[in-house]
Amino acid sequence: MRRRPSLPVMLNALPLALALALPAAGQEQSAAQKPISAIDWLSDTLDAPRPAPVPDTSDIAESALPETVTVLPLDAPDPDSAGLLAPSVTGLPRALWGASDATDIARRISVISTRSDLLPASRRLLNTLVLAELDPPIRSDRDGRLFLTRVDALLSQGLLDEANALVDLAGLSTPAIFRRAFDTKLLLGTEDEACQRLTHTPGLSPSLQARIFCLARGGDWSAAALTLETGEALGLIPENQGTLLARFLDPDLFEGEPPLPIPDHPTPLTFRLMEAIGEPLPTTSLPLAFAQSDLRATSGWKARATAAERLARVGALSPNRWLGIWSEHLPAASGGIWDRIDALQNFETALNEQDPDAVARTLPPVWNEMRAAGLQNVFAELFATPLSKLSLSGAASEIAFDVALLSPDYEKIALTWKPALDREQAFLQGIALGDLPTGRPGSAQARAIAEGFKSSGIPVRLTTLVDEGRLGEAILRAIELLEGGAMGDQDELSDALQFFRAIGLEATARRAALELLLLERRG
Repeated sequence: MRRRPSLPVMLNALPLALALALPAAGQEQSAAQKPISAIDWLSDTLDAPRPAPVPDTSDIAESALPETVTVLPLDAPDPDSAGLLAPSVTGLPRALWGASDATDIARRISVISTRSDLLPASRRLLNTLVLAELDPPIRSDRDGRLFLTRVDALLSQGLLDEANALVDLAGLSTPAIFRRAFDTKLLLGTEDEACQRLTHTPGLSPSLQARIFCLARGGDWSAAALTLETGEALGLIPENQGTLLARFLDPDLFEGEPPLPIPDHPTPLTFRLMEAIGEPLPTTSLPLAFAQSDLRATSGWKARATAAERLARVGALSPNRWLGIWSEHLPAASGGIWDRIDALQNFETALNEQDPDAVARTLPPVWNEMRAAGLQNVFAELFATPLSKLSLSGAASEIAFDVALLSPDYEKIALTWKPALDREQAFLQGIALGDLPTGRPGSAQARAIAEGFKSSGIPVRLTTLVDEGRLGEAILRAIELLEGGAMGDQDELSDALQFFRAIGLEATARRAALELLLLERRG
């Protein structure tokens, strides 16, 4: 049985517990006013989101408009303006959002970022917009909803370092921002930074459970235990959370007890507490952000290799780090990820020895494994250039050409490619160089791509957004069109490519077209 304080002690603790509970209660009262977000940070943190469609403003009834006006000081900092990439890096104008409504932008970002099958080109462009240093849109309540959605977009893709840097840049000035910072730092293993901030600004606490956790991390175990008991007595802490926190605070009391049931939708705090009591949760079925914790040196190699694969696939881990993890040991077994690691190591050995025959033998198997795992772009970024320097023929040469066109050096390698090309390869080379051949493409998709490259100007369906000074929103809409084109809508595909080229996003158009034609498996 767990020890509980006497009734007098509990009554004396009521003022403390009530004070600690005020932030959580205030958050519950304002739940209806919370900004659009892909993630519910107080319950299903980092759970699979349920994106809402972009509404037609003409269908919004007058009664649905807000009855009150939010008033903020003119000099109040606006987190929506925070960004990690300066205009000189992105090439995007600061006024990209222009006359758009912050709510509309946030909703579009949320819908796009929660897709698991985005083309790499779409994902790169989206993350550039999310990380860019831009002026807030003209139509904004300056409540930070766009900033919060940007952070959530990063977290839903497992980009914890970027999310952490962005919230630190904006400043942990509101409970909503602090909640994201706290959960991010929990998953990164740097929660002491957040707890230190919470100690000095207790009003930022995302929950009473977080307060208890930080009291314990700071060494004040008595205060943590008292707060837990009082919170439970007042019904402020759910029973399952109370049990978990009790085991965290005093594990000796539960020695010999059966393990706790695995939670359905663990928050980062639950995840870390389960780990602390010796009952870690597997991350393979959890959202991507949790996979980052498996990259620590204390994790087993298979867990690290699996997490590296999941994160590299969506660009949340650099190709070099992915390769480093997969090269740490020889495969311990066969099947699944072990076969992929074995094929990669055999290929890399042949490539390092500059043996064209060995490369020709090992390239097809490793490419098949990369295609099955959705790692073609990761592989291409690492090996396209050294492969292009080898004298290969037959199937190996064809694969090397595909690898080259999926790499960041696609244009350079395509320009100097020496082996003869068939009609389809010539079409791909034309895309890479921005100079399509005159022959009629074979497939409907290829014809749609050709149409997008041959047409000029802003497509009709995006003209209104551009004319109204909502260029950033038009780019987000074009990403949606590109993804619709990937699903088979050829008109949307042509319009997306035409738009990207018209506004100067030539590299996005070329790489998206190449990826559509070369990636057999996306996601």
